[in-house]
Amino acid sequence: MKPAAFTYHRAHDVTDAVGLLTDLATAGEDPKLIAGGQSLMPMMTFRLARPSALVDLGPLRRMPAMTAVTDGRDALTLGALVTHHAVETVALSPGFAVLTEAMRWVGHLPIRSRGTVAGSLVHGDATAEWCLLALLLDAVMVAEGPAGRREIPADEMFHGFYATAVEPDEVVVEVRFTRPAPHAALSEFARRHGDFAIVDAAVALDLDGDAVTGGRVVLGGVAPAPVRVPEAEAVLAGGGVVGGEAGGALFAAVADAAAAAIDPPDDPPVTAAYRRRLTRTLVADACRRAAGVPR
Repeated sequence: MKPAAFTYHRAHDVTDAVGLLTDLATAGEDPKLIAGGQSLMPMMTFRLARPSALVDLGPLRRMPAMTAVTDGRDALTLGALVTHHAVETVALSPGFAVLTEAMRWVGHLPIRSRGTVAGSLVHGDATAEWCLLALLLDAVMVAEGPAGRREIPADEMFHGFYATAVEPDEVVVEVRFTRPAPHAALSEFARRHGDFAIVDAAVALDLDGDAVTGGRVVLGGVAPAPVRVPEAEAVLAGGGVVGGEAGGALFAAVADAAAAAIDPPDDPPVTAAYRRRLTRTLVADACRRAAGVPR
């Protein structure tokens, strides 16, 4: 397969990119931004996406802010063109170490070396690791458009299948993670290593010694967008296991609550029952790894 015909444009800076998007749309085109191209190009090759114009952000890599990783310990800021591999190979403070650890789940090395953090978030795949991590760590996407810059919190970002709050004429310029989580982990299952996950789970635990006092549970692959699971979070906060010690009994209860709360799609060959079983297994596994508890 080959992509449908399109015109190609190179943006020299963020203002130029926004201007190109606006002008092309005004002229009746359907422009798309391309950075790493690891999501868009395969979709174009199979003609699942047919933009009439591409605006390449590659030249913006020369701008230090677009590839900067700024770890302030209370917040982590990533430039929009930071790659998965850059996060995989940088030493982050304990509150954001889960980002580095989670990168091993992202495709294969060539994909991680080209694909970008912001590109993954704007693409909005419900199983994408960055989308789950954004909800887990209260990420804020900073987007620039014709009206200037605005901030999009993660809980307002994901609207459904490949649909996000970023407007067609906006460019994400940075992503800030504002909730450090020193006890966090992401776990997923795919048919083959590097494939898209069938289900993935991200967990952050609040610990007081050996006791779990709260936390977050985020799932992908069980709904059109990544979702937090308040029923499972209530168990972590003591809604059923008060003052629960970090261990198998508590984590099994959290996993059961997560599996019971979801209404996953039922589409052969991956049935809803199978996704629930995966959810139960992956949530328990992520809880154990977040707490540092052996199997």
